[in-house]
Amino acid sequence: MADEKHEKSSIHTPPAGESDNGVHSVIQVGDIIHVHATPEEEARVLRKIDLFILPLMGFCYMLQYTDKVSLGYSTQLGLMKDLKLVGTEYSWTSSIFYFGYLGWSWPSSYLAVRFPLGRYLAVSVMLWGLVLMCHGATKSFTGLMIARFFLGVTESAVAPGFALLTGMFYKRKEQPSRMAIWFIGNGVANTVSGVIAYGIGKAHTSLQPWRLLFLVLGTVTFCWGLLLLFLLPDSPSKARFLKPEERIIALHRTLENKTGVMDEDTFKIEQMWEALRDPQAWFLALYQFCVNIPNGGLTSFNSIIVNGFGFAPLTTLLVQMPGGGFQLSGLAFIAITTTYVKNSRLPCMIILVSLSLIGAIMVYTISDEHPWARLGGIWLTAIFAADIPISLSLVASNCGGFTKKATANAMFFVAYCVGNIIGPQFFFTREAPRYPTGIKALLCGFALGVFFLFCLWFYYIYENRRRDKKYGPATQISETEELEEDISNKTDMQLIHFRYLR
Repeated sequence: MADEKHEKSSIHTPPAGESDNGVHSVIQVGDIIHVHATPEEEARVLRKIDLFILPLMGFCYMLQYTDKVSLGYSTQLGLMKDLKLVGTEYSWTSSIFYFGYLGWSWPSSYLAVRFPLGRYLAVSVMLWGLVLMCHGATKSFTGLMIARFFLGVTESAVAPGFALLTGMFYKRKEQPSRMAIWFIGNGVANTVSGVIAYGIGKAHTSLQPWRLLFLVLGTVTFCWGLLLLFLLPDSPSKARFLKPEERIIALHRTLENKTGVMDEDTFKIEQMWEALRDPQAWFLALYQFCVNIPNGGLTSFNSIIVNGFGFAPLTTLLVQMPGGGFQLSGLAFIAITTTYVKNSRLPCMIILVSLSLIGAIMVYTISDEHPWARLGGIWLTAIFAADIPISLSLVASNCGGFTKKATANAMFFVAYCVGNIIGPQFFFTREAPRYPTGIKALLCGFALGVFFLFCLWFYYIYENRRRDKKYGPATQISETEELEEDISNKTDMQLIHFRYLR
């Protein structure tokens, strides 16, 4: 009866190289059960997925981080003077971005499930590029605030959407390293964006340098979104870069995830409510809230703080580059460790946030007579950002049910936004350039972040032991049973064989 039920189910897929308007091939769910792919065939499909998807997401994420820090760089290129920003106005131009991000997070989580994911993300990237170009046309504080708000709206879909795609295409054990790979774009942007801003600052044009910066970055972003519209897949079953038989293998590979890879275009209210009751979702959200208080402050005020160490404005853009190197080293550490050491995700995250805490202590305690030592502390504070792909991988790996995963991602990014909204408000103009209150906020945010990571770690250990005691140790089940669990669209709380990765 199970096989008969599977044979009646099917997934429509576009032929390789054809548009959605062409004739669709059909993958029978029974085909996914009965496929017998060799390890070499699976490795070939995985390599093909890696080479196609990861560069698309990695470069896009690089653009996103570059666009975020462009506001901070613009302070060294004359934005505050030209727009006559005074008092807390600059802080609010940073915070307003995350109001837009926050306001659109919940609608975005619904649209990501309801519409083709790849095209939804591509359109979002194109709109974000257009809004970024509008920054270059602003004439006042009000105009900049409007542009920043809508930039947050258009960027809010990208990271959660990439996390959903990663969960669709990769096994649970593969997800941390893949998320770290596309997040490399963040570290690369942190390294090279200063050079880009420096070059634009040196350009001799009739246009003010900060306006040119926004126009150049916005144009590149729009063009990349246009490319994503044609290349980024919606799901494994609709991946045109794979042959029909390779799509079956791609779907078959991820059955063991038990996180609802087969569930598409259906929003389930009961899964949304379960996510809102799940302790793991709240621990992750609280962690994100805490560490993004420092993130919000540093993203906007890093350049101003470093300039206060005594560096010239354009030199300030260059000396921040090593912070990107620290991020890249943190990503390499996480990618290697989580690949080869079982249940090492949370310990790695705790280590990196602790290092950032040490960096904040250095900035706060070292005197002005040692600017390079304080700058070293600033570089070190950047390393915690390497935790973001691992945080996303915990949602992708440990939340079963596509709607629950999308909701948990939305909670994650709501907390991310609130932290980033609050962070800049601790940097008072009267305390420039040392900003003691702002640096204390960094210390508290990182310390509380470590605390909530330990809470999540202990919760996973407790829950796995509780399940082992109640149901017995998790056993290997057949592929037919794995498929039945996957297409049943049950959540992690409903699957007795499910154990949390940590």
